[in-house]
Amino acid sequence: MVRKATVQVILLTALVVGCAGAWTAVPATAEPKAPEKFTTLCAPCHGPAGRGDGPAAAALNPKPRNFTDGELMNTKTDAQLIKAIKEGGAAVGLSSFMPTWAGQLSDKEVMEIVTYIRSLAVPKYQPKKY
Repeated sequence: MVRKATVQVILLTALVVGCAGAWTAVPATAEPKAPEKFTTLCAPCHGPAGRGDGPAAAALNPKPRNFTDGELMNTKTDAQLIKAIKEGGAAVGLSSFMPTWAGQLSDKEVMEIVTYIRSLAVPKYQPKKY
């Protein structure tokens, strides 16, 4: 009988290897935009629509965040989302299975992904006006 932790490691290894292949498949002259980067880097766990239902999600505990849940996501600051993307889930008290993307994404790319993630929330994110 295969232990759940073993299955998780196998799935996450396949995810990372698959993402690396998809990431390098982009021609050097074409800079992928945030939705494409989300599809490559985030959707395997968070799902194509950001609902936390990607193919790897079944093996993960805790489950990936549902970015369409505006009630929750709208309470998160950009700084929190940036930290999670750059430093991984453990850096913000979430799943240690979420990898760090700091070495692969520029600050601009991280902010574009944050903006894209914000666009998925229902109700839509309304930044606080000071």
